[in-house]
Amino acid sequence: MRVHQAQPSSEHLHAHLDGDARHAHTIEGRSQTALSVALGLTLLFAVIEVVTGFMSNSLALIADAGHMVTDAAALGLALLAQAIARRPPSARHSFGFVRAEALAAFVNSLAMLALVAWIVWQAVQRLLEPVAVQGGIVLVVAGIGACINLIVAWVLSRDNQSINTRAALVNVMGDLLGSLAAIAAGAIIYVAPGWVRVDPILSIFVALLILRSTSGILRESYHFLMEGVPSQIDYLLVGANLKAVKGVLDVHDLHVWDMSPGHPALIGHLEIASLEQWPAVLDAVRAMLREKHGIDHVTLQPEAAGGKSL
Repeated sequence: MRVHQAQPSSEHLHAHLDGDARHAHTIEGRSQTALSVALGLTLLFAVIEVVTGFMSNSLALIADAGHMVTDAAALGLALLAQAIARRPPSARHSFGFVRAEALAAFVNSLAMLALVAWIVWQAVQRLLEPVAVQGGIVLVVAGIGACINLIVAWVLSRDNQSINTRAALVNVMGDLLGSLAAIAAGAIIYVAPGWVRVDPILSIFVALLILRSTSGILRESYHFLMEGVPSQIDYLLVGANLKAVKGVLDVHDLHVWDMSPGHPALIGHLEIASLEQWPAVLDAVRAMLREKHGIDHVTLQPEAAGGKSL
């Protein structure tokens, strides 16, 4: 008589028992209030600044308006990504959805690069063919925008755990610089109406600042998505420390990456003198990786001298 065994559930397969890694596959306890407040303020003023930017014919103000629209999109992506990252692992996504935040930050960074290219192109056109700018409107609206940016930056700075929130904060700080540049452009043109070229010149300056701040987030999110070795971990030193553990003869097929930001993982093959030594070797290896490198999520395959696996 055949006995049918129940298939294990997804929750059971993803469970961490004693001796397993402490790493979680979801992001818990992360408040979305900061992002929600920042999104509401940014989106509201973005609409106002877009309209007044075109009315005043100021590229500096239009650039700042475009930046705020991009900020709003970034904050919306951050909210969506955090909601997705809260979802537990499933039978189809065994690692969970924590990479959604890095993906959203990466997409937002690409959008910022496109914005920089547009601002520079527009600035060049206006340097070649200057246009009249209403300095008074630019000065007032940009001043209000700077205040909004300061409030949003303060709100976001209270939540620095998320790569996506930090990406949004970088955008807002860049937008604050854009507002300050627009204030300067508006003030100069208001005092000296003939100096309209200061508007595209300051726009290029803002674009370069945005480019500098965006590149860091782009590199960080790209490195995480490509499962690069965490910046705080020396890959070669990890290999050397593994080989130095008593009973380990050789190390190969070694990989180190972040399961989620701040939670490194390691897999690899260890060649040992005798498979009977494996339990003691594994305990020593785990303790060493935790203490010296902060790696808790460890999966290793033992191989006896000559290539025989356990």
